[in-house]
Amino acid sequence: MDFSAATVWWMLAGLLVAAEMLTGTFYLLMVALGMAGAAVAAHTGLAFTPQLLTASLVGGGATAMWHWRRAKKPRSAPAHMNRDVNLDIGERVHVDAWEPDGTARVQYRGSQWIAQRAPGSDNAAGTYVVIAVEGNHLVLANQTSASTAHH
Repeated sequence: MDFSAATVWWMLAGLLVAAEMLTGTFYLLMVALGMAGAAVAAHTGLAFTPQLLTASLVGGGATAMWHWRRAKKPRSAPAHMNRDVNLDIGERVHVDAWEPDGTARVQYRGSQWIAQRAPGSDNAAGTYVVIAVEGNHLVLANQTSASTAHH
């Protein structure tokens, strides 16, 4: 059974798409675009060298553009401080008193939690904002310092 050059390029593109689905590596889709470009070049009757150049330029260019686009995009906060991951971030908690070591026991979501003061927060009793969840500890900041830290 003889395969045309275009068929081989399409099969390679399909294999890369399948590999991307298994691994979740979006860059493989960019390389698959290069293979599809080479398949189109083969359909137009170009020789192997221009097909290979097309695959390289399209796949490499798409990969470079995707990498550039991702590098420009702002990074999200780490998971333990990210409201999109942890809905406790930004919630308010009342602290009756702080211990000398900077911790307090607080009532939150129907149970008792250990809270720690964020650096720069004072040790007065009052309402604080959850700025992170580290293990089973809430990290709390004053309401004013928490609002300026997120802007």
